[in-house]
Amino acid sequence: MAKENYDCHGWATQYGVLCGDGRTIMQGAFADQDGATVPLIWNHNHDDPADVLGHALLEARPEGMYTYCKFNDTKNGRTAKELVKNQDITSFSIYANRLQYKGDRRFGNVQHGMIREVSLVLTGANPKAGIEPELLHGEESEDAAFIYCADENTAFCESLEHDDTKPAEEKPSEEKPAEEAKKPEDEETVQDVFDSMTDRQKKVAYAAIAVAVDAAKNNDEAKHNDEAKHNDEEDSNMKENIFDKGSAQHEDVLTHSDIETIFDTAKKGRLTLKEACEDFLSHKANYGIDNIGELFPDYKELNNPPKFIDRDQTWVGKVMNGVKHLPFSRVKTSFADITADEARARGYTKGKKKVEEVITLAKRTTDPQTVYKKQKLDRDDVLDITDFGVVAWIKNEMRGKLDEELARGILIGDGRDPSSDDKIQEQHIRPIWTDDALFTIKREITKGATAAATAENMMDDAIRARKEYKGSGNPVLFTTDDVLAEMLLLKDKNGRRIYTNVNDLATAMRVSSIITVPQMEGLTRSTTAGKTTDTYTLYGIMVNLADYSVGADKGGSVNMFDDFDIDYNQYKYLIETRCSGALTVPKSAIVFETKESVTTE
Repeated sequence: MAKENYDCHGWATQYGVLCGDGRTIMQGAFADQDGATVPLIWNHNHDDPADVLGHALLEARPEGMYTYCKFNDTKNGRTAKELVKNQDITSFSIYANRLQYKGDRRFGNVQHGMIREVSLVLTGANPKAGIEPELLHGEESEDAAFIYCADENTAFCESLEHDDTKPAEEKPSEEKPAEEAKKPEDEETVQDVFDSMTDRQKKVAYAAIAVAVDAAKNNDEAKHNDEAKHNDEEDSNMKENIFDKGSAQHEDVLTHSDIETIFDTAKKGRLTLKEACEDFLSHKANYGIDNIGELFPDYKELNNPPKFIDRDQTWVGKVMNGVKHLPFSRVKTSFADITADEARARGYTKGKKKVEEVITLAKRTTDPQTVYKKQKLDRDDVLDITDFGVVAWIKNEMRGKLDEELARGILIGDGRDPSSDDKIQEQHIRPIWTDDALFTIKREITKGATAAATAENMMDDAIRARKEYKGSGNPVLFTTDDVLAEMLLLKDKNGRRIYTNVNDLATAMRVSSIITVPQMEGLTRSTTAGKTTDTYTLYGIMVNLADYSVGADKGGSVNMFDDFDIDYNQYKYLIETRCSGALTVPKSAIVFETKESVTTE
């Protein structure tokens, strides 16, 4: 297209100008495209061919990229031509990609790129871009044009946010206070003030500065040109787009003088720009800004991913790692009690009949039960949560809670009502606390006048009961934090602590270690005989978990399942195991309890 054969012309973009998106196009950034022709588009709409209005010839100039535009003889092309002719549209905007930055990308100084199209837009961000006089009947336009920029792999430019960019240092202009351009070297620079801002504050400051500069220029033009009212209205709309809450309030904007006030305050008071903004906005009645929160820093997440609020889980691993694991789930145990006198060898008396020994067998079987935990997540939520892996996070929670429930069932039972559908049945995973007397020895300890007295009684009884223990090796004592504390606080007659640490206490009680279980706090069980109800409060369990067997068939071990519900667009997750559990060595556990009896009439 010859330059003479055009419908309109003007600046597509100019160099060295701070744009409303925080970018500055550096000198010669698009010079390689001198003489190139690109599409002329309506408002950067890349989806509809009808929005291709014509084409634009690019001309590289020292100040920026100039363009000569020709409209197509189409309905939209003819309409756009009339809009430009009548000064209804006065702004250009570019769409560019393959951006290269000078220095740190955060400063938004674009060194090189490729212009892919020029658009007609209502308003933009580059104060010096726009359509020039010929079809505007001699009036210069200072309307802004957004410089839409995208990286090489960005599908559409408007999807790119510029929160993390800031402009290069600008030369003093007529809009800036004179003292700011001539300040001594030892004073805080504008760049220093910008560096103290958060990313969100920078974004608001860029937009506010662009609005203030544009407003100052348009107001100055309005004094000399009555036709500039149209541009003033567009500028007001731009301000509302930045600060508006849903209703048009033209007075709630930052003016050029407001920007000067903020920077002067920061410079003279040696404040950060954040502090200067807060000082300025604290006088809302004077300045008319009621959206103070826009300039506040973003909240910073300290727990990413969120931390679970849970009980101490240390004991869970000790239980699950301590039990014996079997490759089958159906377990049968048989025993013959040969401790009775009838099992003893006998002496023979001549002439007397020899008596045969009768051995009574005791046996029990334990079948498996499925224990599970189920969760679901909406697919939209999985995609939107990008700060951490929410699926891995939720799966970790599921595995932890499954192990906790199994460990609880092994030691003390799940505590649910026997009629509950969620009950882990005690004939499948047999709790040590309530197991048959053949396997668990019940020791009733005397409840003292104080908690310390009761703890001391438990220690004495544990030492005495140790002879009844028939389990493997040295057992472990499971108890509560309160009971452990009372035992450690025991003092001699001189007021000195008897046990300096938990290890000393464990040695005195003839156990390998002492482990606290939060779920045991205040745990009770009741039995009723006639009119008397006995309530037993659990204080401790002494056991070597190697004598407790957990069995699972092939495929019945812990498994995680994923599923997707297309009807509800949900991911569903299931973790489960099918196993059995029981003590397999007689008299391998000792339980310490206090008893209170109530008789009804």
